[in-house]
Amino acid sequence: MIICVTGQMAAGKNYVCSLLEKEGFVSLDLDKVAHEAISLCTPQIVAAFGDEAEKCRISLLYEDGSLNRRALGQIVFSSSELLSKHESIVYPKIVELTNKFIEENSDKTVILNATVLYKTPELLSKCEKILFVKANFLKRLMRAKKRDKMPLKQILARFKSQKKLLTDYKKAASRYNILIEIVKN
Repeated sequence: MIICVTGQMAAGKNYVCSLLEKEGFVSLDLDKVAHEAISLCTPQIVAAFGDEAEKCRISLLYEDGSLNRRALGQIVFSSSELLSKHESIVYPKIVELTNKFIEENSDKTVILNATVLYKTPELLSKCEKILFVKANFLKRLMRAKKRDKMPLKQILARFKSQKKLLTDYKKAASRYNILIEIVKN
């Protein structure tokens, strides 16, 4: 069985996954998979967003050649067009890495901890259930500020990009006949 645990930024997805892991489930944090995918796709990302970074006077690379994900986030979360461009580069690698994890754990219940799994139908369609974790705005804001140490403007931009997340999941769930449960945290 495959279950998607989702929700907006700082809603408590990791906490819910940790509880399920105590019950013997295995979970894959797709944020971490995305970081790995971004690392593997760094040359393509730099080529795609180098001009935009230059305009914003942002350096996409650290001195050691690794990608500055926070700087990239400033760019890609500034417009839906740039976010889509970024996703077209990274999502195929995320799907590949996730499918590998699912195959390696085919004898277990797998939890996919992912904010936007609905954007990858090839993964979401494998899920039997979606647990949508909710928390109030102020609680999420305080958690994100403490945990991620990002500028308020950047956090709010991410919150805005996820404003219709539950609606998007409801549409996708009906398309694939997947049950959604709301978990209040």
